[in-house]
Amino acid sequence: MRPFHYQRPGGLAEAVQLATPDGTRVPPTLAATQYLAGGTTLLDLMKLDVMRPETLVDVNRLDPAGSRIERRGNALHLGAFVTMAAAAEHAEIRQNYPLVAQSLELAASPQLRHMATLGGNVLQRTRCSYFRDPSWSACNKREPGSGCAALDGVNRKHAVLGVSDECIAAYPGDFAQALVALDAAVEIVGSGGSRVLPFEQLHRPPGNTPQVETVLMQGELITGFRLPIAPWTRRSLYLKIRDRQSYEFALASAAVALDLADGRVNDARVALGGVATKPWRAREAEAALKGGALDENSARRAADAAFAAARTRGGNDYKPELGKRTLVCALLQAAQLSI
Repeated sequence: MRPFHYQRPGGLAEAVQLATPDGTRVPPTLAATQYLAGGTTLLDLMKLDVMRPETLVDVNRLDPAGSRIERRGNALHLGAFVTMAAAAEHAEIRQNYPLVAQSLELAASPQLRHMATLGGNVLQRTRCSYFRDPSWSACNKREPGSGCAALDGVNRKHAVLGVSDECIAAYPGDFAQALVALDAAVEIVGSGGSRVLPFEQLHRPPGNTPQVETVLMQGELITGFRLPIAPWTRRSLYLKIRDRQSYEFALASAAVALDLADGRVNDARVALGGVATKPWRAREAEAALKGGALDENSARRAADAAFAAARTRGGNDYKPELGKRTLVCALLQAAQLSI
């Protein structure tokens, strides 16, 4: 690990100021100053020499509200500094947003879940081996313009949705899929003030700039999430398929939330993980489900619609079918839930 400066600000405003020391604007992933919360992704990448920040700004304990889960108006507010473990064990989340609890419980090890924060979790970076090993020179996400070794390399775990000719790295997280499926919002603070946007809009597909992973500006900090109170949040679940049953990233996952009445789908929310370059909202699947009965045939039609635009690269040719089967199982299991 390379030497770095450590800063502990006294508040959010000071933290933002420290994160934008010279007023320059670069993608947060390439910034010389990085925020430090749980550190479970950042410190890992620093040890690998993938990320080389000159300064770390410790944002722990800056905002008391950032460590709380509480009702605010028509939403459940999750502070960005809440740990994954605390959110997964929260009574209201387990009862009214089971999808969230499941996505957190199926992620990482218990030790990591007690360290990692919700805000940091949604910003975790890809597990692509070419990205995480600096001895590979061709990685547009790590070294813009260098190429993508995964295109014709080992790509069994790589994405098939949202890919480009510049990058096919899969987004690795689980919690983010739950937020997308629940129509959550994300709260952000930066030098320009505060803003709130739909969580679905936070991450960007790689396009021609894989190093620009989100819409965050340099120095912007996630401070919380808003989960809506809606008829489909309780009938929700997260299904994760992986190579082993513990401490492994998804090969394919499905986050689903349904509003059912008399066997018919009034509303549906579907997000996919392990198969896409960002947390993926499957609106085509939702459209195929709405207004009809939910059975194996309709679930399969929805899954086919979700993967209609899939692009494979040899090693991951199996992923569209695995993703479809995962979504079908998730939908049928959600339909059987007792709420």
